[in-house]
Amino acid sequence: MISFRRLSHVLAGTGRRKWIWIGLAAVPAIRIYYVQEMIAALIIFSVLFVGAATVVLIIFLVDRASQQIVVWAEAGVARLIHRVLAASKA
Repeated sequence: MISFRRLSHVLAGTGRRKWIWIGLAAVPAIRIYYVQEMIAALIIFSVLFVGAATVVLIIFLVDRASQQIVVWAEAGVARLIHRVLAASKA
């Protein structure tokens, strides 16, 4: 560990040119960090969008299947009622 006093002496000995180079290096690093953050946000957004689209698709398919099942069951129940009524008249 280095003390703050020693660190300030080390930094004071750093020349002006070195600080300029450090500053020039920091600007692209900050931009690269920003781009990395935006890419990470885009990936997270894409994963959440795919998840939401999958849920909507599943709900849509279940709804379509249930409509077909109701139509099929309605026809079967109608035939069953006709048979019961015909049997009861006989």
